[in-house]
Amino acid sequence: MISVSSLTKVYGQTLAISKVSFEVPAGQIVGFLGPNGAGKSTTLRILTCYIPPTSGTASIAGHDIFHESEQVRQKLGYLPENCPLYPEMKVEEYLDFRGQLRLMDRPTRRRRIDYVVERCWLSTVRRRTISHLSKGFRQRVGLADALLHNPPVLILDEPTVGLDPAQIRETRKLIRELGGQHTIILSTHILPEVEAVCDRAIVIAGGRIVAQGTPDELRASRRMTARVLVECRAPARELESVLARVSGVKEVEILNNGEPSGSYATAALRAKDGYDVREEVARTIIQKGWPLREIRLEHATLEEFFVEVTANQAMAQAEGGVQ
Repeated sequence: MISVSSLTKVYGQTLAISKVSFEVPAGQIVGFLGPNGAGKSTTLRILTCYIPPTSGTASIAGHDIFHESEQVRQKLGYLPENCPLYPEMKVEEYLDFRGQLRLMDRPTRRRRIDYVVERCWLSTVRRRTISHLSKGFRQRVGLADALLHNPPVLILDEPTVGLDPAQIRETRKLIRELGGQHTIILSTHILPEVEAVCDRAIVIAGGRIVAQGTPDELRASRRMTARVLVECRAPARELESVLARVSGVKEVEILNNGEPSGSYATAALRAKDGYDVREEVARTIIQKGWPLREIRLEHATLEEFFVEVTANQAMAQAEGGVQ
């Protein structure tokens, strides 16, 4: 449904994105993830035909962004991070106006306006002037506009920015419900958003794609493993030494050294591949006579992966620059 090949954009001497390539199949929700300034918005503006790339190609629903930009616009709905609205219009007037721009006939406009107003929780404000709406409601109006012509592709740039926690939950729920009916690219730097909503994630840093995969695949990559957290009353140095000798333990890190004397120390263990060390660790601590308060498995997080890959990309740029 979305195909991107070697997109590059240069502003003067600044390389905004470099050889960006990815595919999004029909009906999938893909998180476009990266730190601020990574190139997310530049990529999305190219895909929505707002700006041309310096080189590379892309197609939306089978239409080339260079040669068939009008057909591309018909096939997608776009919610930019700062959604431009006409504040003097009422909500339903604005949506009707947008429908006319898309050459929708009056019966179709009426039907679709009723649908998107209900879908985006705008029923209570449909006759209110946009300038009188909160940030959250304005975001909903922008999303309703993106859905109005029932496009097969939705591109949403930071759709939950400025929303309160309840509105964020509602928006994420709506995006999940739209998946399957629509192919969605969700641009964000909010990691829980990707885990809560997306089927796959594409990570961009320094203008380059540095990773792609499901959240589980990303967490499991780069040899990121779960760790075992152990809290017991023991001298920190002795605890570290004893746990390091347990079969299957690869690494021990003391997180809390048990000071003052007699308080609980916390250790984080990483196991060798294929080992579950929890039973042996518990048995060892009990044999030493140390009171054991907690032992639990802590899985690798998407945040750890994100920090690692973006830090590696920043280091590579600092050493040699983006080519």
